[in-house]
Amino acid sequence: MFGFGRKDDGPAEAKASATGRVVAWGAAGRSVWSARDTGTLTRLGFTGNPVGFRAVKLIAEAAAAVPLVAGDGQARFDVHPVLELLRRPNGAQGQAEWFEALFGQLLLSGNGYVEAVGGGGLPVELHVLRSDRMSVVPGTDGWPVAYDYAVGGRKHRFKVGEVSPVLHVRSFHPQDDHYGLSPMQAAATAMDVHNAASRWSKGLLDNAARPSGAIVNSGEDLSPDQYERLATEMEALHQGARNAGRPMLLDGGLDWKPMGFSPSDMEFQKTKEAAAREIATAFGVPPMMLGIPGDATYANYVEANRAFYRLTVLPLVGRVTEALSYWLAQQAGETLRIEADRDRIGALQADRDAEWSRIAGADFLTAEEKRRMLGLPPLDV
Repeated sequence: MFGFGRKDDGPAEAKASATGRVVAWGAAGRSVWSARDTGTLTRLGFTGNPVGFRAVKLIAEAAAAVPLVAGDGQARFDVHPVLELLRRPNGAQGQAEWFEALFGQLLLSGNGYVEAVGGGGLPVELHVLRSDRMSVVPGTDGWPVAYDYAVGGRKHRFKVGEVSPVLHVRSFHPQDDHYGLSPMQAAATAMDVHNAASRWSKGLLDNAARPSGAIVNSGEDLSPDQYERLATEMEALHQGARNAGRPMLLDGGLDWKPMGFSPSDMEFQKTKEAAAREIATAFGVPPMMLGIPGDATYANYVEANRAFYRLTVLPLVGRVTEALSYWLAQQAGETLRIEADRDRIGALQADRDAEWSRIAGADFLTAEEKRRMLGLPPLDV
């Protein structure tokens, strides 16, 4: 019953499809997306993508250069310990460099962490901590009771008391109670498309930009071994961006029939530009400011720059300075408010001049009402 003693009639008949003479190759399969953790997004979207790099640098540098003023609601201070602290937060960083690091962390991860050094009263130094090394330790009520900073297997815990030694600034995240949502996460898909298009274009250029097609067998049907060998060689030598357009050496009656698109037909450049525009949209940067062609949203660069400050830079600065004001006021034990000095921002000068002229010409308003509308403190009595 097991077939012992049976005459060997040769190998069993192998069934084959009627389309066995034509072997078509494509890029079928599921899309592969990069991981969405902070380290991967920073590596692929900032250090490995020119659009993401420029968007983050543009916002962070512009926000760090915004002039700041401090006051208590009744007067503005020309000299104040908080202003001196922000001018030189620590021995290694000045104000612009320190704020750029803080804004950069907030853009890359959605979270910014500041450590206060010095016990009692106003801090002696302020340090920006890396967001990918910080983790929130929630208590039984859900509020943070500590922050863990982990480096190379070692961990330091900052305990949250009446006044926290760590300021946590985070962007809005609708599905997370403790961590913010970064523009980099929203732009991750466009980042993958842009990076993949760059790799594919590089592969085509390396291999003479030849299009793909089909292998046609004009002779007898391929045996199972021949088919498997051909499939293995195609997968190993001719699939993927690294092998894009690589020439093939065919034998045994096989013929190459081009059937794909040329690089101009596939419009890789337009694909990259569309992905770049999506990245710029996620960060709130007008594509015109990143050198992306084909965008006619703004009439000129000046208008785009003005919208960039109004819609992206100032809201970011406002969120950070408001959090810093409350936190440092707790440290110092006094009323304090830090905010952007809009009158000294060159990109908004035309808007401010128009606002000042309009309010100054309102004869039905008192001097105090005009100052209040302009965001100025009351005059000393």
